[in-house]
Amino acid sequence: MTVLLYSLLFLVSVAVTLGACTLFTNAIEWVGKRFNLSEGAVGGVLAAIGTTLPETSIPIIAIFFGASQAEVEVGLGAILGAPFMLSTLVIPILAILLVVYAGLRKRTAVFHLNYRDVKGDLSFFVVAYSVALACVFIPSRLVHAIAAVGLMGLYLYYVKVKFSQTDEEGSEGGLDPLFFAKKSAIPSFGIIGLQAVIGLAGLALGAHLFVLAAETIAGALSISPLILALLIAPLATELPEMSNSFLWLYRKKDRLAVGNVTGAMVFQGTIPVAIGLLGTEWVLAPTPLITMVLAVTASTFLLAQAAWGGLWRPWLLGCSAFLYIGYAVYLYGW
Repeated sequence: MTVLLYSLLFLVSVAVTLGACTLFTNAIEWVGKRFNLSEGAVGGVLAAIGTTLPETSIPIIAIFFGASQAEVEVGLGAILGAPFMLSTLVIPILAILLVVYAGLRKRTAVFHLNYRDVKGDLSFFVVAYSVALACVFIPSRLVHAIAAVGLMGLYLYYVKVKFSQTDEEGSEGGLDPLFFAKKSAIPSFGIIGLQAVIGLAGLALGAHLFVLAAETIAGALSISPLILALLIAPLATELPEMSNSFLWLYRKKDRLAVGNVTGAMVFQGTIPVAIGLLGTEWVLAPTPLITMVLAVTASTFLLAQAAWGGLWRPWLLGCSAFLYIGYAVYLYGW
């Protein structure tokens, strides 16, 4: 009965997340229009930061205010789980959905992207996360502090680059009226901000319900706590980014869909990692260390595809999911 009840809660969490996602993406597009921002800035910075801020509080609280080593490990798990999930699972799912939408004749099975932006985002992430990975093997607090400052500076430079860009190819598709002001041709900043905040709160609520349902079901089914920490919990925390991207992909706004994910990867690979470098010894066991290696591997693979012919092939993109599946099988047998 408990499993059935929390299975229903799981469905409710998905419904809440999708509804909030619709509000948030609509509002964030209007923010971009009112400030005349590029889609790279809207998807890669505004949407990415908006959806990652709630989960970023987890490692901050766990690392700096936690009273035990277990809580520190929870914080490190939250830091490492997100980049791994985004690079090895979320982007392959986007490729699979692209093919599914094409099969339903909702769109074509081709990504319409600015591959210069894609290569830029992935390059920022690969460099940043490689630095973080190297720091695992350098037990020096001074080196870790210098790396942390460098990563924060790198992200600020990334934001500067994004906000200085313009959409040379024009925006994707039309812009729907703001849900909170359907009759207004140009809604006010206040009403746009209100809708964005409500949408973001809904995304956080949906993710929280998802975590509650997942933890309870995992406990009832005797699923390993390690699997829960490294696979299921990150899936919940990345639910807002996934929902936003899935919706944008369905609406043929590929640059926003992919930019939201790659922008979140850059944020997750710099700011939370800097927090970990400053607040912990940055000593990782082999199991979580593997997630870093796989994230860098998957991202390099994605970067190589974007550079190779300037095109993402959905069937090839989906291959990155084998890294996630392989890791899940490894954890199950661990």
